[in-house]
Amino acid sequence: MLAALDRLLPGSDLRNLRLIVSPRTLLRWHAHLVRWPWPSRAALPGGPGPRQPLRQLVLEMARENPGWGYRRIHGELTGLGCTLAPSTVWQILKDAGIDPAPRRSGQAWRAFLEAQAKTILAVDFFHVDTAFLRRLYVLFFIEHGTRRVHLAGITAHPAGSGQPSRHATC
Repeated sequence: MLAALDRLLPGSDLRNLRLIVSPRTLLRWHAHLVRWPWPSRAALPGGPGPRQPLRQLVLEMARENPGWGYRRIHGELTGLGCTLAPSTVWQILKDAGIDPAPRRSGQAWRAFLEAQAKTILAVDFFHVDTAFLRRLYVLFFIEHGTRRVHLAGITAHPAGSGQPSRHATC
C-alpha cells in the first residue's frame, strides 16, 4: 500500500519514505504477508473443535442407534453432561460419511421389522363358506415376533343380531 501511495502522490511527504524504506523492502514485506498462514473463515468462529474421545462417542452412538438423528445424539450427549453444539454433531457425522438424518442406509425395512417384531400384531377379518352353505366370519391376530396365531372369534352373525357365536382361542 505504501508503494502504491508513493507512486500516486509524487512530491508529497511520502517521497521522503524512500530514505527509510526501499521499494525492494516493501515488496519483500508484501510477499511475506501473502505467504502468512491465515486461518480459514470456517475455522475462526467455532473454536478448537471437539476432542477425539467425544468424536468417537458421537460415532459410536450413531452406529449403535441407526434410527437416531444428530439432534437425538446431541440430546443424549447433553444428558451425559457433554457440551457440544448440534451443528458440531452434524459435522462429525457428515465428515465420517454417516447420514446425519435418521434415515441411514443401514436401517432397511427388514431391519426395522426385526427390531419391532415383538410389538407388531397383524389382524385379519374374513369369511368362510362351509359345506352346509353357511357363512362364518373369523377374526384372528398374528404376533410377528413369535408367529403365534390368536383366534379371537368365529361367528355367523358379526353384527351381533343375537345369534349364538362360537369363540375359540389357540
